[in-house]
Amino acid sequence: MENSNSTIVLASASPRRTELMTLAGIEFSVVPADICEDVLPGEIPVDHVMRLSHEKAEAVATFHSARFFVGADTIVVLDGAILGKPVDAADALRMLSALSGRDHEVITGFTVLDKARGAHISRSVSTEVTFKPLTKKEIAAYIATGCPMDKAGAYAIQGGAVHFVRSIKGSYTNVIGLPMTELYEVLQTMQKKV
Repeated sequence: MENSNSTIVLASASPRRTELMTLAGIEFSVVPADICEDVLPGEIPVDHVMRLSHEKAEAVATFHSARFFVGADTIVVLDGAILGKPVDAADALRMLSALSGRDHEVITGFTVLDKARGAHISRSVSTEVTFKPLTKKEIAAYIATGCPMDKAGAYAIQGGAVHFVRSIKGSYTNVIGLPMTELYEVLQTMQKKV
């Protein structure tokens, strides 16, 4: 992606997002955002990820001199409830047991902020994911790897839970943590205005 007039900063500590942007050929640097990610009272899932993506981009833009900032937040939603990152193994067990044999949504909100113009574009992308029925042994073995502990919904489709997923409907990269087709299109739109 053309990046001659500016620098793109990814406001995320996620190695998965870094890998996706690298694979897409986007030149960028990484500056993790440090914000409170609590759900506000009455906040619906899509509003939550949209708000956090914007807050992450804004937080990093306040002290960095780059032109473009990308903030993102990904959640797993089951029956309208947000499943965040598990706090411990018991919480991971609860989440994975609830997802077993069920459909759920993975929603990512992302924001591209143009600091020079004081403008931003925010989008959300939703993907439907179906898990096969999981045995207690499968869940326990996966939790024992430690992989679920820093993942929304306690799983990573590109990691040790790859065999849990029966099907997906929508963006695969969204389930990893960043809907690359949509992000790439927004970056192209923003950079045309430079």
